[in-house]
Amino acid sequence: MAQEKKESTLAVSFRDALSERYLAYALSTITSRSLPDVRDGLKPVHRRLLYAMLQLKLDPKSGFKKCARVVGDVIGKYHPHGDVAVYDTMVRLAQEFAVRYPLVEGQGNFGSIDGDNAAAMRYTEARLTEMAMALLEGIEQDTVDFRPTYDGSEEEPVILPASVPNLLANGAEGIAVGMATSIPPHNMGELCDALLLLLKKPSARVEELLDVMPGPDFPTGGVIVEDAATIRHAYETGRGSIRIRARWQKESLSHGLYQIVITEIPYQVSKSRLIEKMAELFKAKKLPLVANLRDESAEDLRIVIEPKSRQVDAEMLMESLFRATDLQARFTFNLNVLTSNNVPKVLNLKEILEEFVAHRFVVLTRRTRFRLGKIAARLEVLGGLMVAYLNLDEVIRIIREEDEPKQVMMKRFKITDAQAEAILNMRLRSLRKLEEVEIKKEQQALKKEKESLEAILESETEARKVIRSEIKDIQKRFGAETELGKRRTDLAAAPDVREVSIEAFIEKEPITVVYSRMGWIKALKGHFDDLSEVKFKEGDDAACALKARTTDAILFFASNGRFYSLRGADLPGGKGFGEPLRLMIDLPNDADIVAVFAHEPGRKLLVASSTGKGFIVEENSVVAQTRGGKSILNPGTGRAAICQVVPEGADSVAVIGDNRKLLIFPLDQVPTMAKGQGVTLQKYKGGAMSDLKIFTRAEGLSWSLGNKIRTEADITPWLATRAGAGKLPPVGFPRTNRFE
Repeated sequence: MAQEKKESTLAVSFRDALSERYLAYALSTITSRSLPDVRDGLKPVHRRLLYAMLQLKLDPKSGFKKCARVVGDVIGKYHPHGDVAVYDTMVRLAQEFAVRYPLVEGQGNFGSIDGDNAAAMRYTEARLTEMAMALLEGIEQDTVDFRPTYDGSEEEPVILPASVPNLLANGAEGIAVGMATSIPPHNMGELCDALLLLLKKPSARVEELLDVMPGPDFPTGGVIVEDAATIRHAYETGRGSIRIRARWQKESLSHGLYQIVITEIPYQVSKSRLIEKMAELFKAKKLPLVANLRDESAEDLRIVIEPKSRQVDAEMLMESLFRATDLQARFTFNLNVLTSNNVPKVLNLKEILEEFVAHRFVVLTRRTRFRLGKIAARLEVLGGLMVAYLNLDEVIRIIREEDEPKQVMMKRFKITDAQAEAILNMRLRSLRKLEEVEIKKEQQALKKEKESLEAILESETEARKVIRSEIKDIQKRFGAETELGKRRTDLAAAPDVREVSIEAFIEKEPITVVYSRMGWIKALKGHFDDLSEVKFKEGDDAACALKARTTDAILFFASNGRFYSLRGADLPGGKGFGEPLRLMIDLPNDADIVAVFAHEPGRKLLVASSTGKGFIVEENSVVAQTRGGKSILNPGTGRAAICQVVPEGADSVAVIGDNRKLLIFPLDQVPTMAKGQGVTLQKYKGGAMSDLKIFTRAEGLSWSLGNKIRTEADITPWLATRAGAGKLPPVGFPRTNRFE
C-alpha cells in the first residue's frame, strides 16, 4: 500500500509571526528607502536614478532624453517600484528651489515654487548636472562595490564614489519606521573649508568647524534668525531647530508712503499657499497693520505688502507678519543617517564630515590599486613589445612559419601570454623605428606614476594631500566663486522676544460697543448715552452698552465659566444690525454671555457660580488669544452667573441667595486663584446664589429701587465670615434679590 505523503506544519504564535514580519518591513524601510547614506547622501532611489542616467550617457555634454525613457530604465532594471515615485524623485532633483545643488538638469515644466506639479514625464526631458557627475566620478575604476539588481540581470552600485559632500550640500528628509531624518542643505564652499580644516586638524571641535561653516544655506535664500548657541547645539547633538525668515526690503513711495517687498521666502514654503493664508488672515482682520497685499511675482519672487498708514513702523509690521504667517518658518534638525556600517544613527557635524573623509580614503585606495593594476598590465605589454622590437626579424619569421606562433614566442623569448598576445595584435604601421622611442617614454612615465601611486598607499600623509587637492578642486568647481556656489541664506541675530504692540499702530478711536439680548454685537463710532436711534432686529433690544476704544480688548464672560476676547477694531461697524457674537467666538449653544466689559490691565475680577462658590482672578490672565476662549471658572453642578470688577479701595462682599438670605463678609477672605471652582462664599440648603456686590464698608451697602438708590449704612447685622448662611435683607430690598 502506498504511503501517503504527509505535509509538515510548524505552529507559530500569531504575535511572533507578526513581529518577525513587521521587523523585516521596518528594516527594509529604514535601510532601503527612507534614510540616506552618510557617504554619498543618497537614498537607493536617488542612487539608482543617477546610475541609470549615467548608463544612458546623459552627461552634461550630451543631449536630453525623455524622462519617461529614464524612468522606464530605472524601474525596469534597478528599482522595482511605481513610476510615479521615481519621476517625483527626478523632478525634485531638478527643482532649483527644492535642492541646493540640482543633480538633474530638466527641460520642460518641472513645477514651481507655487506648488504647481511638473508636466507628465512623456513631455519633459532631463540629463545629469556637473554635480551629479562629481558624485559618479570614478565609478568605473573599482572605487565602490556592486551588487546584483533585484532580478539578477544587471549590477548596481552599493554606494557612489561621491567626490562631493552631497549629504550636507543638498540635505535630506525622510520618514522611516520609528525614526526620521531632516538634514538642511549647506554651502559647498563652506563645506569644503570645513573638510580642509578637519584634514589639517583632525581634533577640531564642532565649534571650530562652525567658524568656517556657520550654518545652512537654503536654495530659496531667506534669513536665519537664531543665536549662535542654538545653532551650535543642533550641530553638536544632531538635533535642534532654527528659524528662517523671508527676506524683505522697504520701498519708498511718494508723499512719505512706503511698501514692503518680499523677495525670498523660507525653505519648503509654497508661495501660493503663503499668499492664500495671508489673504485669509487679512480678510478676517487679523493683520491690523496691513492695508493691502498682492503678488507681483514673475520670474523673480515679489510679494508686495502695503501698511495701514505711513505711521506704521516697517519693522513692527514685519514682526507681526512673521508671528502670524509662514513668512517665518522653523526647520528641524535631525541628523539621522545610515553609517558606513549600514546602521541608522544620529551623528553630529564632525562625525558626518569624518565619515565622508573616511569614504574618500577608501575610494582613493581602491582607485589607486585599480590604476596600479592597469599600469602593471600596460608595463607587461610594453615589455613584450620591446622584446618584439629587439628581435623583430625573428618575431616575423615565427609568425610566418610557425603553426602556433604564440606558444613558440612564449618559449623562445620567455614572455607571458599577455605579451605574446600583444605582439600578435600589433599593427604593421607600429613597426616603424620611432615607435621604440615612444614605448620607452611611456614605460618611464608609467613607472614614475607607479612610484607616486605606491607612495599614496604606503603613506597616509600622501593620501591626505591627494584628498585635500581633490576637495580644493571641488571648491573651485562649486564654491563661492561660481554663480551656483554663492551663499543665498544670510545669518542674523535672534529677534527680540518682546511682544508686538499692535495697539500702538491702530488709530485710537472712541467706540460704543452694543450687545443685544439676542446675541448680536456691533461697535458705533464715538461715545453715546442715547441708543434710541440704534437699529436692532425685530423683537431685539440692547442688553448692554459700554464705551471703549478701538485698541481695547473687549472681554466676554459666559455662563460656562470661560472668558472670550475680541479687539475693538475687529468688531463689526454700527451700520445695520451687527453680527451674531457666536460667529466670532466658539460659544456653546447652552452657554450665554453674562458680562461684557473693556479690558483694563492690572485690574482684578471676582467670578462666582450659582452654587455660591467663587474667587478673585487677575484680569490680565483671562484675556484669550483664540476663538475658543480661556476656561477660568469651573461652574460645577451650577452655571457661572457673576463676574464683577473689584473696585479700587473696596473691602467687603455682599452675597444674596434666591432663598433671600444676605451675607456680608470682608473681601480679603476671598482668595486669588488662576482657575478652578473657588471657595464657598455663601451656603444654601437647596438654593442658589442670586447676586453679589463688592463695595466699601464705610460707604454702606447700596441697591437700586426703581429709579432711586437706597443705601444701608449699618451693615453690622449681616456681617459675618465667609461661607455663612446669612440673614434676611433689610426692609425694602428688591424682591428680585438683585442689587441692580
